[in-house]
Amino acid sequence: MLRITNLVKSYGSDQPVLQGLDLEVPGETMVSVIGASGAGKSTLLRCINRLVEPTSGEIELNGVLLTNLKGRELRLARRRIGMVFQSFNLVDRLTVMENVQSGRLGYLPLWRAAFRRYPKADIRRAFELMDRVGIAHYPNKRADELSGGERQRVGVVRALMQEPQILLADEPTASLDPKTSEQIMELLRSLSNELSLPVLINIHNVAEAKAYTDRIVGMRYGRIIFVGRPDRLDAAVMDKIYAGI
Repeated sequence: MLRITNLVKSYGSDQPVLQGLDLEVPGETMVSVIGASGAGKSTLLRCINRLVEPTSGEIELNGVLLTNLKGRELRLARRRIGMVFQSFNLVDRLTVMENVQSGRLGYLPLWRAAFRRYPKADIRRAFELMDRVGIAHYPNKRADELSGGERQRVGVVRALMQEPQILLADEPTASLDPKTSEQIMELLRSLSNELSLPVLINIHNVAEAKAYTDRIVGMRYGRIIFVGRPDRLDAAVMDKIYAGI
């Protein structure tokens, strides 16, 4: 369970990017966050994993208050927060397997990571996950030789190798064609169900949000103005989220 309470993020004296957000994401639930550019969607995700430091408020994951953590405790907590990126964030010159194994860096001694001496259990788990998402047939292929959909599948497996308690996805389909976008959204949905893993997605494609997620959060100017099932996202609600922008 992810619980966010009165979350605020400000930069200097400007109007806060996030203004007192309250949100809960239960386990085995896929939640999408929609809103115009500048609504605060990406900042919300980055506050959760502390890539951006919240100004105030609380973020709690499975009973652990993330906003209170520092140093080693924060590093340990971060390894249980998987992240899937719009731009994939792969190392192009490394192979699929090497990119996937980077999800284990928070668990390995430095010397193992430096010499790429991955434990056999991690390699077995990587092949299991790669097979699950359809990329097990080219573990030694370089990342820069992959299609966009294949690269995003590598990103998903890398995040799952962290054994995450929640998966964050920042515009995971924005760089993909429509068919591949649907495949990635369906993959995330099925993995959420199979692994009882909460997934929080920042997404611009409202049709995909309605088709693949259990709950939709609508943001405008740093505030949450709608939380509900996809069938409640009618024209009136859409006007509140997007009208005049």
